Amino acid sequence: MYENLYENITKSLVNDGFAVIENALNAALCHELRSLAQGVAFRRAGVSSTARVDTKRRSDTIAWIDADTEPTKAYLEFAQGLQRYLNRNLYLGLTYYEAHFACYEKGAFYEKHLDAFKNSKNRVVTTVYYLNEGYTEEDGGALVIYDKSEKEIRRVPPAANTLVVFMSEEFPHEVLPANAARYSIAGWFRVDKRD
Repeated sequence: MYENLYENITKSLVNDGFAVIENALNAALCHELRSLAQGVAFRRAGVSSTARVDTKRRSDTIAWIDADTEPTKAYLEFAQGLQRYLNRNLYLGLTYYEAHFACYEKGAFYEKHLDAFKNSKNRVVTTVYYLNEGYTEEDGGALVIYDKSEKEIRRVPPAANTLVVFMSEEFPHEVLPANAARYSIAGWFRVDKRD
């Protein structure tokens, strides 16, 4: 079902280390996931492997997801297919995928960071899927991706049905302050064992 998308993502990861795909999945699924996200119980997000809350570094809230609803089941099936494709074509040895809804209320941000924790080979490939229907530039909350020398290489508006995929250890990134509620699904393909 998603073979062409998986192939495009894989080619972009090989050539550039990241992919930005607009109109990535089914628009109806995106809408269902946003509706679901608007009704979940969020909690303050932490930083680093200790999950310590530090509102000076990030001020978003999160809610971990699993396959307990039809929309999240469909999204996780897409991710599992991507995992199999990446393992088959890039030999990454990915063992599982974890994901959460993220909500950035007005003024919320996440400072520049890497998704792979220091001295720990765990998160290998990051995904971000945006759920913001009717997004305008004035709504803020763009994802800014940098190269290793801290040079900005891409600014991604968090518009609905846009999927971003990148190598977790390679690209520092940040979320600029949101001017309106901003929803996404952030996820990571990992190579360690699930707890």
